[in-house]
Amino acid sequence: MGGRVGGLSHINYKETRGIKVSGGTHVKAGTVLTREGGKWKPGANVIGRMNLTAGCDGEVYFTHKTGKYKKAITLINVRSVAEKAKKKTSKKAV
Repeated sequence: MGGRVGGLSHINYKETRGIKVSGGTHVKAGTVLTREGGKWKPGANVIGRMNLTAGCDGEVYFTHKTGKYKKAITLINVRSVAEKAKKKTSKKAV
């Protein structure tokens, strides 16, 4: 008995990989941000290594930094709802 039963074929697997959300998108905790991506690294409130997921409810934003050998690294971050509310109240007080 050979061959595969069910699952993804190698032809269509490329379509399921990559980034799943864009910057400024509101996400809930546990939302998948990327699949099988070595291009992106986890930042604030992001969990995982290859498959990155949101650690809390909030808004997605990207930052860049230089890594080893001056190579650019893209970090995926989630700005939590509580942090965003705190910024709004501090601006009103000023």
